[in-house]
Amino acid sequence: MEQNQAFDVAVIGGGPAGLTSSYHAARMGYSVVLIDRKAVPGEKIVLSGGGRCNILPVAVDPSTYVTDSSRHTLRKILLSWPLADVQTFLQRHIGLRLVEEGDTGKLFPASHGGEEVRRRFLLAVRRVGVHLKTRTKAVNIDPGKPHRLILEGGKKIHADRVIIATGGLSYPQTGSDGIGLEIARALGHAIVEPYAALVALHGSPATHRNLAGLSLRVAVTVGEGEKRVRSRGGFLFTHRGYSGPAVLNIGHLAARAHRNGRPLPITVSWGDRTAEEWTELFSSGNRTLRETVGQVLPDRLVVCLLAELGLTKAKHAALRMSDRHQLIEALTAYSLPWCKAGGFNEAEVTGGGVHLSEVNPKTLCSRKVPGMYFCGEILDAFGPIGGMNFLWAFVTGKCAGEGAASD
Repeated sequence: MEQNQAFDVAVIGGGPAGLTSSYHAARMGYSVVLIDRKAVPGEKIVLSGGGRCNILPVAVDPSTYVTDSSRHTLRKILLSWPLADVQTFLQRHIGLRLVEEGDTGKLFPASHGGEEVRRRFLLAVRRVGVHLKTRTKAVNIDPGKPHRLILEGGKKIHADRVIIATGGLSYPQTGSDGIGLEIARALGHAIVEPYAALVALHGSPATHRNLAGLSLRVAVTVGEGEKRVRSRGGFLFTHRGYSGPAVLNIGHLAARAHRNGRPLPITVSWGDRTAEEWTELFSSGNRTLRETVGQVLPDRLVVCLLAELGLTKAKHAALRMSDRHQLIEALTAYSLPWCKAGGFNEAEVTGGGVHLSEVNPKTLCSRKVPGMYFCGEILDAFGPIGGMNFLWAFVTGKCAGEGAASD
């Protein structure tokens, strides 16, 4: 590719949103260049889900997405491409065979995980004529007619329209360095300050380290009063603290609160028993508490909880009212000793980004810079664990790609 070559559309960023947008723009007959700083685009796809790549949910609820922008705008964008049509696109046009995993509500590639997804996407974009320019970093955009993309090293690419799909700051090893956000901010766009999302929590140095590897289903509650947020799902003890879907889905709240110097209380209800149900279990018999609680929860956790309360050898009949109250509280509203949330190097996605009021919700064209579009994680929205963020990438990628090719 020669210096100063011109294209109809330039896409910056080769993640799922960038690949989708370049595919749709090129499919409509436009000359498209996809610029990515890595040797092979789509590295974040390969890493997703430990390589397995949970590519879509089987159902979508816009209310589970998080944004500081208008929820109405988010919903309008997200539902502009129905989930069933996205699945058809992945199967028919990208060539993926998808399978649903049990009762989890998740769709995965039938084989080879994220590697297969990336391979199929790269074949698809090449098939429709997208030019790939890899190992290349765009460092600035000089808006005009056409726009000039300034590349690292001083070379330039001219494009009538530019799609920024550079993601946020999570997984920096994949090339997510925030350059798109810097460019957007420099060009006058309102940015919701980025924060780590879908991120694990760290515990104090020795807290629960002996429980590492233990997993169970829980309900995690963040905050107090009317502003409480509850997350149900899997919970995993790690060597550094706590993870699993129930934790990851509220990790952004902890991250933002910690950054603002106002840590939030986080409590856990172990298992699915209510306080009343636990009270009933302890109301009769002369068994040890370890025997009773151990019928419901993993023994390692039971031993830990009882030791913290000084009730290791206690029996039902000898349990004082105050001890019973403390035990039930530990089982249903355990105060989690977290000290901070993980950073961007641990976060699965980035929260914040370009405020949704800055784009046309139909085309995702910038309201500040004509001919500039945004899609994917750079926008101020993210969803919970379970393929929701791939869905957002695909939907916004299609909006931006078709928008750039039709405006």
